[in-house]
Amino acid sequence: MIIYNVTTKVTNNINEEWLRWMKQEHIPKIMATGLFHDFRICRLLEQDDQDGPTYSIQYFTDTLENYQTYLSEHAPALRQSSYLLFGSQFVSFRTVMQVV
Repeated sequence: MIIYNVTTKVTNNINEEWLRWMKQEHIPKIMATGLFHDFRICRLLEQDDQDGPTYSIQYFTDTLENYQTYLSEHAPALRQSSYLLFGSQFVSFRTVMQVV
């Protein structure tokens, strides 16, 4: 199994709106691609939340090919939509992991 992990720190100003948008719009669009079979949203604990909370969203897929297809065919437009809505009020980094 492959886990595509997106870790995002959001400002306090957008926290509630961003989380609602993720749950109601962004994640459903990613799942609608059919390339991932499950997801999980986690809030990081023991982090400095003074500037805002940090979240980890994990998407689960069975193959690296599914992940690569997502990156090439869907990720650019979906990432752009987040920047259009929230600008520089968040920062994200991505990792890919394989369950062993």
